[in-house]
Amino acid sequence: MSQSTEEALRVLDMEAQSLRRLADDLRDDPARQEAFGEAVALVTRTRGHVIVVGVGKSGHIGLKIAASFASTGTPAFFMHPTEASHGDLGMVTRDCTVVAISNSGESRELADVLHYCTKAGVPVIGLTRQPGSALGRAASVVLQLPETEEACINGLAPTTSTTNTLALGDALVVAVMAAKGVSRDDFGRHHPGGKLGRGLQTVADWRATHPAEPPVVNADAGMQDVVGAVSAGLSGCVAVVDGRGDFLGMITDGDLRRAMTPDMFSKTAADIMTTEPFTPSDAMTMRSVIDTLTARKIGNAFVVEGGKPVAVLNMKTLMTQGYV
Repeated sequence: MSQSTEEALRVLDMEAQSLRRLADDLRDDPARQEAFGEAVALVTRTRGHVIVVGVGKSGHIGLKIAASFASTGTPAFFMHPTEASHGDLGMVTRDCTVVAISNSGESRELADVLHYCTKAGVPVIGLTRQPGSALGRAASVVLQLPETEEACINGLAPTTSTTNTLALGDALVVAVMAAKGVSRDDFGRHHPGGKLGRGLQTVADWRATHPAEPPVVNADAGMQDVVGAVSAGLSGCVAVVDGRGDFLGMITDGDLRRAMTPDMFSKTAADIMTTEPFTPSDAMTMRSVIDTLTARKIGNAFVVEGGKPVAVLNMKTLMTQGYV
């Protein structure tokens, strides 16, 4: 094993041990459990924004914690404490909660924020290793970080301490999600972009941005018309409807290939259609639709509303749009 690998393993082991210490402290200390519960309750009942502050590496961790809160349904943003001292304190109102991060609890850049919150009656959740520090004394609730050695070769650069801070912040975010009952659908509303967000969209959401009319033919249409409709629709399928436009079934290009017999052009659409195809509802998530299409080894599905085909989902198109 190389020296570099040995060093990497040393760091990872130290950080893993520090996380275990953090978990054990919370598990074994009723006072820490009570404080954590108070912090969750405080965030849950916050009517305004959760404002996360920190400087240096704590600030970088704070940015992530604020983003995690916001993305899971708790309005939040990060405020740099130096900018706060030059006017950004106007963002802090009585209905907000401040989450202040400082490993030592003595970061001088936090002084103005803490003083302002004390005067204005704004609650502060302090993440710090030292509950007796300036931050600990000013905080409404202290979430104490464990005393662990930094993994830095000089014992100076924030490593285990920032890992613990991030993990405790994640724990707070997820516990608040659980307290609020945040569902996958709630989560999806805040993540419309990317594969994750698209998969959490519903079929109704997809339809709202893809209003194209689906290809259709009447049940008594001849094969020449069916082939033309499949080709013109560019989805490799066509919906079969009755005289009132009600959905009866569908025909795919695979159905056409299977129908290629000497008497093919004597048949109608009704003769070769699939009569009970998969028809996703508006309430289904796109992830569920894709999973069903994949499991059934099919490439297309029509959405039916009020008995009539209103949209077509095509696996190849979904792939190009980032849903798969």
